[in-house]
Amino acid sequence: MNFLKDLRILPRWIIVTLDSIILFQATFFAYLVRFNFDFELVSKSNAVLGSAIFSVLVFGVMLATKSYKGIVRHTGLKDSVNIFKTVVIGFVIFLIINLGFEKIISSTYIIPNSILIIASLTSLFLLILYRFLVKELFIYLKSGFVVSNDGKVGVIFGANEAGITALDVIKRDSKSNLVISSFLDDDPKKEGKIIGGKKIFRGLSHLKSMVENQNVSELIIAVKDLSVQRKKEIIDECYKFNIHVSIVPPLNQWINRGLNTEAIRDLRIEDLLGRDQISLENQKIKEELVNKVVLVTGAAGSIGSELCRQIMFYNPKLLILLDFSESALYDLDFEFRETGMVTPHISVLADIRDYSTMKEVFKKYSPDVVFHAAAYKHVPMIENYPEQAVKSNILGTKILADLSVLHHVEKFVFVSTDKAVNPTNVMGATKRAAEMYVQSLNMYLQNHHVNNYTKFITTRFGNVLGSNGSVVPLFKKQIQKGGPITVTHPDVTRYFMTIPEACQLVLEAGCMGNGGEIYVFDMGEPIKIVDLAINMIRLSGNKEGSDIKIVYTGLREGEKLFEELLNDTEVIKFTHHPKIKIAQVAPVHFFKIEAQIQMFESFIGKNSENDLVFHLKSMIPEYKSNSSRFEVLDRLN
Repeated sequence: MNFLKDLRILPRWIIVTLDSIILFQATFFAYLVRFNFDFELVSKSNAVLGSAIFSVLVFGVMLATKSYKGIVRHTGLKDSVNIFKTVVIGFVIFLIINLGFEKIISSTYIIPNSILIIASLTSLFLLILYRFLVKELFIYLKSGFVVSNDGKVGVIFGANEAGITALDVIKRDSKSNLVISSFLDDDPKKEGKIIGGKKIFRGLSHLKSMVENQNVSELIIAVKDLSVQRKKEIIDECYKFNIHVSIVPPLNQWINRGLNTEAIRDLRIEDLLGRDQISLENQKIKEELVNKVVLVTGAAGSIGSELCRQIMFYNPKLLILLDFSESALYDLDFEFRETGMVTPHISVLADIRDYSTMKEVFKKYSPDVVFHAAAYKHVPMIENYPEQAVKSNILGTKILADLSVLHHVEKFVFVSTDKAVNPTNVMGATKRAAEMYVQSLNMYLQNHHVNNYTKFITTRFGNVLGSNGSVVPLFKKQIQKGGPITVTHPDVTRYFMTIPEACQLVLEAGCMGNGGEIYVFDMGEPIKIVDLAINMIRLSGNKEGSDIKIVYTGLREGEKLFEELLNDTEVIKFTHHPKIKIAQVAPVHFFKIEAQIQMFESFIGKNSENDLVFHLKSMIPEYKSNSSRFEVLDRLN
């Protein structure tokens, strides 16, 4: 039995031997049927010789069609078609030989045509049948050994093509210790039916009995377009019975990467995002970027690095990776070289706040498109260092914007944040000031230069799942340590999107923008941070409270309970994409905002953070500090 357990592929000599025996036996059986099992007549008709001749002929055809080379435990429709082709060719060849033998040599056939037909049909049936029987034997032996050891029992949610594929892959994987007991599906028409020998049950109501009677401990989601709400319902129901939830990849990705159980992954928090993900017009983005020199600032950050990865696939003439972080930039450059990216790219270690260095970069590479993602973004940190935020987020942006105009950059895409809306912290206020500058600069250029001016486009979105310093990596670390998870306030909510989505939005904005727009993303409903924490605890296989505790620490400096995508004076304008909209904001006069930004130079290096923040508040009247030492300045305004 150990031999059978370890045997994964049936040797070809066994297949050849079995095929030969079946061909001979099928032909001899045809003689028996033809002569009504009269053994005396069978003996007189030279059945043994005829069976041997037919077997040798069809075996020769098998060598040509290579039907014996298929892996028996993976037998499918293509293998069956190949066997059918082999038998038909053998039948036709023997039929021709029969006719020639009867016309030229003798008045009789080598094998009567009636026997030839019976032998061909019987051979076809048996050759296919035994392959499927061996396939099922492999599955049975694998399942038997699994159950007898430490095997797990699971169910597949989704009695569809992906679910059937998942069942087949799990059955065939000798390394898997999972046995599927049944299917679950929301379609009432499928209830009670059988697929792959497994019964289909409707909905989630049977989970309790499955756990009690079959020891079900795994659930695999195999529905491509399952709503986020339904995923949450499945998680909640499985949580009650301590069932682990995983998900299969899209079928086309699974096939491309190879059908194996390793592709079945744990459900991630991104899968429970409070809205459906979007897909954008990649062809238009390609037309915008192909054969262009593209500069990405903050290239080694979460957004910047993913932007670079996506831009690589649109075949730019040159991609410039610019960042001030040496180690992170080195890692990104090493990643691109290791993965064999063919797009020409170069890493530039530089600080966007250094005008002379940035001037040399623009002069040397002459970028056509700039994606400006470099920024200081962590609210509590920036609240303690407002001067650094002004130097990077405002003055650094101004340097890049001005150089883009001087060097005739076609488009400048600025990555902003929802914290720029009615800001309550220094970080959000500096990003809003940068928005105001690039928008007013675009209006000035549009009014004074009809053709070939740099078009400035802003993208504004919420928190990004998995980005450096975001709550998701923090919660993961806290869960790995056994807790507790720290949440600032039970009512704090945020908008979320995945890193790839955020970068798709930035690319789409660069494609569709004509200059001066502030693009906002329809991010669905905001998510409570405490709900995010609870879902992450559950996805990790723990229970909140007993395994991992949640501790409330209070709002941090500059933090607010709710984020907004628009302020009270902004109006929405729709675009061709239902998920992407434009915030229509009255632009500030260029010379006014330019003078206000230049005034920051008088505060830099003079240890006068109150003066600096007060000036920032005078530029942005809606900037009201929250839980911050700068709240006192609001009373002076």
